[in-house]
Amino acid sequence: MSERRVEAGPGGPTGGGTAEDGPSAARAPAGPPALAAAPHELALRAVGLVKVYEGGLVEALRGVSLEVRRGERVAITGPSGSGKTTLLHLLGALDRPTAGAVEVFGRDVALERDLDALRGRTLGFVFQLHHLIPNLSLRENVALPAHPWLGRRERLRRAAELLTRVGLGHRIDFLPVKCSGGERQRAAIARALVNEPRLLLADEPTGSVDSETGARLLDLFDELARTDGLTTVTITHAPEVAARADRTIRIVDGRIAP
Repeated sequence: MSERRVEAGPGGPTGGGTAEDGPSAARAPAGPPALAAAPHELALRAVGLVKVYEGGLVEALRGVSLEVRRGERVAITGPSGSGKTTLLHLLGALDRPTAGAVEVFGRDVALERDLDALRGRTLGFVFQLHHLIPNLSLRENVALPAHPWLGRRERLRRAAELLTRVGLGHRIDFLPVKCSGGERQRAAIARALVNEPRLLLADEPTGSVDSETGARLLDLFDELARTDGLTTVTITHAPEVAARADRTIRIVDGRIAP
């Protein structure tokens, strides 16, 4: 079956217009378009993603299509409110599109019966807020989402190793309240890596850390890309973060900018 084609135009993949055009500008099909078989080198594929809220009054995404190769480091940039975080949630199967389709390592997300299993096996997430559990130590927070079959000792060992790699070896048994905002964010990054994901989706991962720490975190992502083939898709407002990516995608008014 053929995929839905998104026409290019002056406003991006869906043609001209602005966010004020209203819901009718998206011409959404009745159901998600079928995905053609993606090449084996693709980690991520999105076709014609549309997302509307408030009964169609707010159109966050307006026909976004993209592909990300395995092991690629992609930065997503754009002004606040342009749809970047919405796009990341759809790519990570945390939300469903109003129209369009997402494929992760060749698997059509719409056909998956157990999205929790897909996310647990394949994806790691770094959110803008760290979402650490306040009454657990950093090590316990990082170990919490680890695969249960690893056993408690291995989960805690892996958590301590990752905390050390993000520069928190001296804080592994501290509660989050005893740590700075940047340290909590680094712990959240360690948590995202605990199951050795193939695809890391990160929303401003260096936004609350200093430039030196941010550079070390990006070094870690680069190392994992080289050694483990980790694919990263990172939302950022920081030019130095975007400069480290293999490719940058800019989102404006819910569309990919030319």
